[in-house]
Amino acid sequence: MDPVGLQLGNKNLWSCLVRLLTKDPEWLNAKMKFFLPNTDLDSRNETLDPEQRVILQLNKLHVQGSDTWQSFIHCVCMQLEVPLDLEVLLLSTFGCDDAFTSQLGAEGKSQPESQLHHGLKRPHQSCGSSPRRKQCKKQQLELAKKYLQLLRTSAQQRYRSQIPGSGQPHAFHQVYVPPILRRATASLDTPEGAIMGDLKVEDGADVSISDLFNTRVNKGPRVTVLLGKAGMGKTTLAHRLCQKWAEGHLNCFQALFLFEFRQLNLITRFLTPSELLFDLYLSPESDHDTVFQYLEKNADQVLLIFDGLDEALQPMGPDGPGPVLTLFSHLCNGTLLPGCRVMATSRPGKLPACLPAEAAMVHMLGFDGPRVEEYVNHFFSAQPSREGALVELQTNGRLRSLCAVPALCQVACLCLHHLLPDHAPGQSVALLPTMTQLYMQMVLALSPPGHLPTSSLLDLGEVALRGLETGKVIFYAKDIAPPLIAFGATHSLLTSFCVRTGPGHQQTGYAFTHLSLQEFLAALHLMASPKVNKDTLTQYVTLHSRWVQRTKARLGLSDHLPTFLAGLASCTCRPFLSHLAQGNEDCVGAKQAAVVQVLKKLATRKLTGPKVVELCHCVDETQEPELASLTAQSLPYQLPFHNFPLTCTDLATLTNILEHREAPIHLDFDGCPLEPHCPEALVGCGQIENLSFKSRKCGDTFAEALSRSLPTMGRLQMLGLAGSKITARGISHLVKALPLCPQLKEVSFRDNQLSDQVVLNIVEVLPHLPRLRKLDLSNNSICVSTLLCLARVAVTCPTVRMLQAREADLIFLLSPPTETTAELQRAPDLQESDGQRKGAQSRSLTLRLQKCQLQVHDAEALIALLQEGPHLEEVDLSGNQLEDEGCRLMAEAASQLHIARKLDLSDNGLSVAGVHCVLRAVSACWTLAELHISLQHKTVIFMFAQEPEEQKGSQERAAFLDSLMLQMPSELPLSSRRMRLTHCGLQAKHLEQLCKALGGSCHLGHLHLDFSGNALGDEGAARLAQLLPGLGALQSLNLSENGLSLDAVLGLVQCFSTLQWLFRLDISFESQHILLRGDKTSRDMWATGSLPDFPAAAEFLGFRQRCIPRSLCLSECPLEPPSLTRLCATLKDCPGPLELQLSCEFLSDQSLETLLDCLPQLPQLSLLQLSQTGLSPKSPFLLANTLSLCPRVKKVDLRSLHHATLHFRSNQEEEGVCCGRFTGCSLSQEHIESFCWLLSKCKDLSQVDLSANLLGDSGLRCLLECLPQVPISGLLDLSHNSVSQESALYLVETLPSCPRVREASVNLGSEQSFRIHFSREDQAGKTLRLSECSFRPEHVSRLATGLSQSLQLTELTLTQCCLGQKQLAILLSLVGRPAGLFSLRDSTRHTEKLSFPRLEACALGFKKERKKERRFQRILN
Repeated sequence: MDPVGLQLGNKNLWSCLVRLLTKDPEWLNAKMKFFLPNTDLDSRNETLDPEQRVILQLNKLHVQGSDTWQSFIHCVCMQLEVPLDLEVLLLSTFGCDDAFTSQLGAEGKSQPESQLHHGLKRPHQSCGSSPRRKQCKKQQLELAKKYLQLLRTSAQQRYRSQIPGSGQPHAFHQVYVPPILRRATASLDTPEGAIMGDLKVEDGADVSISDLFNTRVNKGPRVTVLLGKAGMGKTTLAHRLCQKWAEGHLNCFQALFLFEFRQLNLITRFLTPSELLFDLYLSPESDHDTVFQYLEKNADQVLLIFDGLDEALQPMGPDGPGPVLTLFSHLCNGTLLPGCRVMATSRPGKLPACLPAEAAMVHMLGFDGPRVEEYVNHFFSAQPSREGALVELQTNGRLRSLCAVPALCQVACLCLHHLLPDHAPGQSVALLPTMTQLYMQMVLALSPPGHLPTSSLLDLGEVALRGLETGKVIFYAKDIAPPLIAFGATHSLLTSFCVRTGPGHQQTGYAFTHLSLQEFLAALHLMASPKVNKDTLTQYVTLHSRWVQRTKARLGLSDHLPTFLAGLASCTCRPFLSHLAQGNEDCVGAKQAAVVQVLKKLATRKLTGPKVVELCHCVDETQEPELASLTAQSLPYQLPFHNFPLTCTDLATLTNILEHREAPIHLDFDGCPLEPHCPEALVGCGQIENLSFKSRKCGDTFAEALSRSLPTMGRLQMLGLAGSKITARGISHLVKALPLCPQLKEVSFRDNQLSDQVVLNIVEVLPHLPRLRKLDLSNNSICVSTLLCLARVAVTCPTVRMLQAREADLIFLLSPPTETTAELQRAPDLQESDGQRKGAQSRSLTLRLQKCQLQVHDAEALIALLQEGPHLEEVDLSGNQLEDEGCRLMAEAASQLHIARKLDLSDNGLSVAGVHCVLRAVSACWTLAELHISLQHKTVIFMFAQEPEEQKGSQERAAFLDSLMLQMPSELPLSSRRMRLTHCGLQAKHLEQLCKALGGSCHLGHLHLDFSGNALGDEGAARLAQLLPGLGALQSLNLSENGLSLDAVLGLVQCFSTLQWLFRLDISFESQHILLRGDKTSRDMWATGSLPDFPAAAEFLGFRQRCIPRSLCLSECPLEPPSLTRLCATLKDCPGPLELQLSCEFLSDQSLETLLDCLPQLPQLSLLQLSQTGLSPKSPFLLANTLSLCPRVKKVDLRSLHHATLHFRSNQEEEGVCCGRFTGCSLSQEHIESFCWLLSKCKDLSQVDLSANLLGDSGLRCLLECLPQVPISGLLDLSHNSVSQESALYLVETLPSCPRVREASVNLGSEQSFRIHFSREDQAGKTLRLSECSFRPEHVSRLATGLSQSLQLTELTLTQCCLGQKQLAILLSLVGRPAGLFSLRDSTRHTEKLSFPRLEACALGFKKERKKERRFQRILN
């Protein structure tokens, strides 16, 4: 009996245990690896007797402490065939704390160091505490090599024995199929990731382990980050690298160290690199400093792997990040162990800022179809169920999509291994429709047949939930009861490993085999445990965004917990949950209903793309059609997914939900890292109307998968694939698939770096897409020859209506035929006739080839191509290199190319010499409507009107005009044409050649000529005036901004005499705006066909020419007397009628006198207008004097000393009345006498308006005194002159001296009106209206006196004049008049018309008896 057996005190029980374990040494070895993960199963023990080897292993287990020993005993009783009596003794003797303590005593816990097995190395003292030993290089090298060999041997022993548990296939622990690895193509500081050295791998291709690291000196980044979602196999790949290195496959590295952040998080002190390598991984047997120096010297051959970077705790305190991240940062940045290679694994999301920007990013994308099949083949190996498993996966798309995640693929294989022998083909896979039910079947498969350990599952689930809530993934024996540890070990739910936190500090840690398993067990506890109510449960049903917030320290641990809760809410899981809940089906049902209700609320909310995906996963797990329909119908029409990773499983789940949707949907994937085979998940999704992908992650494999899915999407109308790295191989698959999608309306292959031949291959599919409206091939770097080939496609393809190419842009716009299906199914003869009819209809094409580096020879090829094509709506060749010759060729071909709207040759290097060539080239083009050339702005644009054959009516009018050519001196063109040669630097020397080139254009249409912005100067203006008659009738001529002087401007006035077409000349001297215009009205009549009946047409045209006035508008010009004298002398020969409009800042009295003195020299003048021109106070007198000096003046209008207008009679009109308006001229009393004297010289004034002046009462009194001298026969308006009651009273007093006054009205209220109406002869009856005069009592007597003297006054109206009954009675009593008819009205009542004696009697009776008031009635006015 060994010492431990003696200490236990029960020889028989110990012997029975040894004999029992001797029968199953493999099982004991597996448990040794579980409970003592760092133990070496040394081959030297194999030489011992089997019982001695069992005793040695039991001794190693016993010295670990009571928790480990009790868990081991529970495993023995659970998994081995132990007799009942022996099981009772084992559990009662070794399975509790009291028994262990009493039997072991104090000696059991203090084993001598000599008894420690050599698998657990004796911890060393800190490297820095021991003195450096002086050794020769050979001895140092031997020590280093010895440590490196120990490091490799330790790794070999760790991965040598992978022993399956009871009832599991041998491949359960040994199957490894490399997932899809894909490198990123941008640096880490961009969303795309980092370039990864020399890793040359297409998406979807397997990256070998040697390709992950570029070990050439100074080549590629030193830090590699492996990104993958949960379950993709990141940890498995990290251990695979260790195993391959141990086997000698990674010879580029002498040393490899693997650390897990879940263990490093337990470190609370700062570490040195040597402490990290030796204290936490494997310690040298001696001389730590020498070994570390060797590693530091050869750091480029050292690989450090850190698993679970997303699990790293990042507490940011005042001193920066925690100790672990600080050390990791220094290693990544090369400040510690410089030159070493660092690899970290992480879930996608927020990464620590300590990673260098040049770090290489590699994405793990799980399994595609071939990899799933390979994994299944390896898992089942030579088992008979292998073929059945493959068939099950091939026939079930949902299970196949789940297997895209390697962790789920392993679970699915385990479930199939358990289900296939007991179920018919096709039935077993029906039990695995969701991820939740996969895990449920796994638990059933790992449990003993017919026995589900409910209490252990719920208790272990409680541990799992507590760990998720606290962020804990590593548990110790104190955290889990020994029976639960044994249960987890027995059912492969827990793994064990050695946790080192420092020198001499190591213990066994436990974790769930996978994080998702921890989440599943936590969900089981929430759904089935009576400790959790439904209110608490619903708090866990949330949607986690895959966009990690900046304030979040690390990614959460419960990503799948809501998904598992939703899956357990399925009706299929109710029996399983009810069994766990010990038959409490009502409680389980209530919890399931609560989860579904929460999901219904979430389905109706507006969610971001990541949360939409999470919601779809949850809804799909519930298998509730009603909930799926609600979710699908609630999704927005535009559903974007931006900048977060998506897997095949994600898209498969989205497709499952969309199957319940009736309306179409638009899916936009922008910047989302997608697995290469993701499009396969969209097969048969008929709800997708728009599908767009934009990501550099998409390559040929992605395109191939997409080509298989496209024909199955019956509603797809828009396909976008932008920003990818697809090559000719991928495009070839898509080109074959596109004709199978005749419903497509828009296709985009933007920014894909496609070659010329690939682009040509794409456009070949255009005739096979009858409904296509747009094809976008922008940003694909094609050459000029390819562009011309594309232009040929645009010309020959009957549905193309626009080809637009500008630098990197390349877009086809198409017009699909409008035939319906019924039309296409008609009789062949009818279709043939329709084809002939449609063939007669011309197609219109717009061609825009901008900034495409086209040259002269390209223009020739393009012209030859377009001459064979359809009618052109627009041709835009701007921004090319055609120069003068190319522009000339295009201009000459314009009439042959049938261009309907525009030809743009801007920015093509046209020179001044080339302008002449272009003008000559287009001189015979009938359809040209406008030509705009601006060399300064690099503009050359041709605008066209209708085709000649479409102008039948215009040609008939042209024939009529030809018959009038001999009778009319000027041309009458058909339509308007504009020739704009602006900012071209034209000088006087260019004009003669230009006019020759323009000569042909003048006879083709009404010509608008624009020479603005050039450098003609005075010489050019004079020369142009000589050349203009040779150009025929122009519609307009613009000479603005040509640097003309005032003399040159006035010289242009002579054109009125030399150019019959000139009817208006507008000149703004300071702004250099000079425009000569013809008569637009009469010419438009010819263009529109509104012609008089022949033969009176010619006579009508001459009449129009004589009646339309010519107009000269001269503004912003210094109008000095010499200039005005010259102007009037020049206008003397101008045919009339003439309108002269002048405007300047201020016009002096001398200039105004000069202008007025010249008026008799201009008999054809009909209007003289001075607008916005400051005039002196003397100007009213000068203008008033004109009424008598110039008999042709019929009206003078002066307003505010800024606007003056003189209207003239024609020579045929007889002299007649005239009128004058002098409003707002500041006329006061001192001006009245002289002003009236000037007016008295007139023969007949029909109206004089002096309103809004400054007359006041005194000025108005003076004016009234002078009235008898002024021959006014109409209205005198004195309103708004600041008068008072005095003026009203004086008016009453003046009436007797003005016999021609027939009516006067005064309103001193807000209206402020004062008007006197005259007649040509003396008026018998006069009317006086006084309103709002506010007479006071003292005014009554003056008013009565005036009324008494105005014997001809027959009607007086007083409105609101403040005269009460008393004042009115006094007024009537004071008025003394002879007998006659007099009408009086006041503000309230009307009097009836009474003779004067009766009026007097009524007034006297008013005092005596109030009732007699009826006889004198006052009525409202």
